[in-house]
Amino acid sequence: MALSNSQYDAIMRTYEETKFKNRHLMEERRDEVYQLIPEYQSLDSSIASLSVEQGKKLIMGDPDALIALRKKLGEMSRRKKQLLSEHGFPENYLEPIYSCPDCRDSGYINGQKCHCLKQAIIRTLYMQSNMESVLEKENFDKLSYDYYNDSEVELMRSIIGDCKSFVKFFDRSYENLLFYGAVGVGKTYLTNCIAKDLLENGHSVIYFTSFQLFDTLAKYAFRSADLSENIANIHEDIFSCDLLIIDDLGTETTNSFVSSQLFLLLNERDLRRKSTIISTNLSLEMLANRYSERNFSRIFGNYKMLKPDIQDIRIKMKKLKNRK
Repeated sequence: MALSNSQYDAIMRTYEETKFKNRHLMEERRDEVYQLIPEYQSLDSSIASLSVEQGKKLIMGDPDALIALRKKLGEMSRRKKQLLSEHGFPENYLEPIYSCPDCRDSGYINGQKCHCLKQAIIRTLYMQSNMESVLEKENFDKLSYDYYNDSEVELMRSIIGDCKSFVKFFDRSYENLLFYGAVGVGKTYLTNCIAKDLLENGHSVIYFTSFQLFDTLAKYAFRSADLSENIANIHEDIFSCDLLIIDDLGTETTNSFVSSQLFLLLNERDLRRKSTIISTNLSLEMLANRYSERNFSRIFGNYKMLKPDIQDIRIKMKKLKNRK
């Protein structure tokens, strides 16, 4: 799950390409306006010469030079907006163009990664782990009720409705989900459906199998002095991403380190009000026995429990395929 230097460089090149395209678009717009509205071009030229002129006065000791400059610039700015409006252009038509106004297409805000850069990194990691191709197949649009029998459809409609509500109200309410139950009932499929929708809505989503997660946490916890920046960054992203997905909890080797790290992770993300989805083949009783009462208490108290109590879908799919 580590981002290589070449991958980071490739992401940053896309920022440069974006800035170049936006600058080019801005120049095309300016040329268009200049040709259509000569007065606008004249005002732009006057602003530059006026600033130089008033600057000289300020240096020479004129205390009113700055006030006069601001007043004149305000008048010229209002006239420019008026000209644009009169010729059918939006007033902000010639304002700087940014794909991400928050970081102005730099990827950073005050030295910290912007949400758009975090999202680009996470998308790259998804591609690296082949998750992107999975999400193209496993999403709400591809979801079918054909594999459920009559007694299962009502339950699955309710669970799928909960999943869609989780996405719909993600920005307005804090919620966590626990999918539990037997193997092959679609728990991972449903988490992938949620992940795809949230990724497409611009949220940062990180997917880990439980083994990958605790392996990463161990590498950070037992780090040496030359800990790679990638592991450090991923460790922070685990705690700060909008949605963390922990798939197949219980398939890792469980020990005191895993139990303590799980509590730390769940507690910290809860404090930050960052949502988490856990899927497991374990029963609730087995979860409590394996990960301690305090972990189970935190999950039981803060997570909506969803149990797709149905027959193995993989077996049904295989039977249907064989009939064709």
